[in-house]
Amino acid sequence: MGDPAPDFALRDQHGATFRLADHVGEKSVLVVFYPFAFSGVCTGELTGFRDRLGDFETATSTLVAISCDPIYSQRAFADRDGIFFPLLSDYWPHGAVASAYGVFDGDQGCPTRSSFVVGKDGAISWAIHNELGEPRDLDVQALQLARTA
Repeated sequence: MGDPAPDFALRDQHGATFRLADHVGEKSVLVVFYPFAFSGVCTGELTGFRDRLGDFETATSTLVAISCDPIYSQRAFADRDGIFFPLLSDYWPHGAVASAYGVFDGDQGCPTRSSFVVGKDGAISWAIHNELGEPRDLDVQALQLARTA
């Protein structure tokens, strides 16, 4: 903890570019890596974030979710489930951002189920890694983000 977060610029489900560096000095960012759009656990988690968006998207914090799915899959997933926060595509080069964070599973071709809080200073202040089929605890995510905001 305390190491500078790897910077990234990825396109979201609408084709807009999200740059982590744009938030340094402004907001803490919860960076949520998830394995696959449309999978059961990921759908449950992301709709959970959607339902509790006020816990994550505040004047001092924001939320982004990253998978290796292409933006077109991200868009269909977001549209189906009413997800309005950025779903970022780490599709090409495949898994480059997940690799920079040390959470790319080359055997599965996807990121592991991992979360990072990047503070306003651009440093990683907290991280947690869950097993592929183990959903993350959204209460813990909200608490850790609030501590840095």
